[in-house]
Amino acid sequence: MSSAALGPLTIGRHQVWPPVVLAPMAGITNVGFRQLCREQGGGIYVCEMITTVALVERNPKTLRMIAFGADESPRSLQLYGTDPEITAAAVRIVVEKDLADHIDLNFGCPVPKVTRRGGGAALPWRRRLFARLVKAAVDAAAPAGVPVTVKMRKGIDDDHLTYVEAGLAAQDAGVAAVALHGRTAAQRYSGTADWDAIATLKQALDVPVLGNGDIWEADDALRMVTHTGVDGVVIGRGCLGRPWLFADLEAAFAGRTDRRLPTLGEVALTMRRHAELLVEQFTAGARNPARGERDGCTDFRKHVAWYLKGFPIGSELRRALAMIDSLAQLDDLLGKLDPTVPFPTETLGQPRGRTNSPGKVFLPDGWLASRDDDTVPEGAELADSGG
Repeated sequence: MSSAALGPLTIGRHQVWPPVVLAPMAGITNVGFRQLCREQGGGIYVCEMITTVALVERNPKTLRMIAFGADESPRSLQLYGTDPEITAAAVRIVVEKDLADHIDLNFGCPVPKVTRRGGGAALPWRRRLFARLVKAAVDAAAPAGVPVTVKMRKGIDDDHLTYVEAGLAAQDAGVAAVALHGRTAAQRYSGTADWDAIATLKQALDVPVLGNGDIWEADDALRMVTHTGVDGVVIGRGCLGRPWLFADLEAAFAGRTDRRLPTLGEVALTMRRHAELLVEQFTAGARNPARGERDGCTDFRKHVAWYLKGFPIGSELRRALAMIDSLAQLDDLLGKLDPTVPFPTETLGQPRGRTNSPGKVFLPDGWLASRDDDTVPEGAELADSGG
């Protein structure tokens, strides 16, 4: 399939162009970051993961996290849950309160605190429970016409793969699309993503399939589409410190060859815009605007190293930028950068964000013994949203 032949991504009633989805990332994909990315190009931009039990219990932090820009459409929300009844209750709240236009279900999280309770990437192994949970969410969202999708990994490890069976079960439950990260839980974020597995899933399903894993540049997305035949791509770590990747993706899927290679001065302007948006987010509704500015700048600090990766900048200035407390301080420090420095092209195609080694997947006792046990794992629900 050529890039020019790829049409809009259909997610229920939503037509999305370009066919690009920003993956939810804890502590990253808040309102400010999503707006920054949307200013670059189109797609679906998913908020941070929301836990079903926290939503049902009206957790104040969780309710604050379910926030969208006034012009954000469709509003996309990812839910994490392990109990079909609690998940259905959470979806009903989303529908009744008109909190989102699209719901994604998380079955891809590989972190130990999730899998050792039977959640995330571990849950599809219990195929009956997985099918019940997805069906409960789809049925709860159906009256309002809110489409439900699922995001998952290949399986627990190479000996316990679930992605094709889970994809078919999700399709039978009525999901609008399935996204696959081409790694197992055991791989975490190491090695390379298995695009052949994504192609296999695409061939097995009738609903749209989205590919995730190792898309660092827009041309990687085109290669994935050609290799797998997917209907769209999911972008995670590749956009960290590079929100202009979404401009490149829009150009690529439109058949254009232009790609952004911003100078250090242009990167500095993007950093300033990002920090400004975060300050606006944290100041909105705050009793103390100064506290909102400080919190927004604190939230921005984690992004500094990603933005400056590969640029020849002294360690002292890097440290100072990663410790800002105000926009004025940021402006002063950004003013010390040489705006003419060209983009470090040697960083193109290189991994960004989390990179780690494969590891043991921690599971509840006896988890692998029975695939048809649909008992809800004890203590599996997480109270904290965001991951």
